Amino acid sequence: MAGGAIRQLLRRKLQSQSTASPLLASLAHKKDDAGSAGARSLRALALLGAGVSGLLSFATTVASADEAEHGLDSPHYPWPHAGILSSYDHASIRRGHQVYTQVCASCHSMSLISYRDLVGVAYTEEETKAMAAEIEVTDGPNDEGEMFTRPGKLSDRFPQPYANEQAARFANGGAYPPDLSLITKARHNGQNYVFALLTGYRDPPAGVQIREGLHYNPYFPGGAIAMPKMLNDGAVEYEDGTPATEAQMGKDVVSFLTWAAEPEMEERKLMGFKWIFVLSLALLQAAYYRRLKWSVLKSRKLVLDVVN
Repeated sequence: MAGGAIRQLLRRKLQSQSTASPLLASLAHKKDDAGSAGARSLRALALLGAGVSGLLSFATTVASADEAEHGLDSPHYPWPHAGILSSYDHASIRRGHQVYTQVCASCHSMSLISYRDLVGVAYTEEETKAMAAEIEVTDGPNDEGEMFTRPGKLSDRFPQPYANEQAARFANGGAYPPDLSLITKARHNGQNYVFALLTGYRDPPAGVQIREGLHYNPYFPGGAIAMPKMLNDGAVEYEDGTPATEAQMGKDVVSFLTWAAEPEMEERKLMGFKWIFVLSLALLQAAYYRRLKWSVLKSRKLVLDVVN
């Protein structure tokens, strides 16, 4: 009896151990799976963080390279002609033409602008004719087959400061002064960039070296520009007595260059306003006609004869 009881106890203990060991193994396996999943999650988060930091550093590098390539981003200025229904400041255009003539025309051309374009915009016809007559234009050939010079006319373009590109580069140390006829349309941020460039000259910061013959301007691509600072207080004496400060001259010449690039702006805005007004009247008429035609259908009443 005692031997049988002992054998039964041993059998029960072995059975309990055999049933418990798979359970412990499964629990241990689940624990290992959970640990490996946690490790994988941590690795994924680490990779994600490294990727984000890499993208941020890459974006910073690209931004720095873009600033070095295209120059410092110019501010946005409240130009009086920038509004939807705003027009040019024609007094400013006249002063800007004076700044261009006395400061810029010695290096920069405006080959797309004729003297007649100034009539009614900044000068009267008599003033423009007298201005054009001050230049000499090579014309011909005459009846004898020879070229001759004559006073300028309203149909003549603004005079060129150099005969060709090679002469322009030779006179400016290898740099070629661009034509200013469309400069506010040909540069990123247009008139804001031109104004910031003209008034943005300063001493180079520490660690930045500018070679001889160049000047530091952070708004110019690369920071080194061949054109020296041209706008200084009092450089021009305005006809109307306006104080010729650096900012005033920059504003006036940029207004003149903006008009030269878009002389049709005022007419375009006026025509757009007229079209909007006419289309608004057509829209009101169409809405009234629709209401008139559909009012009969929408006001109908349905009567149901439930008796029959």
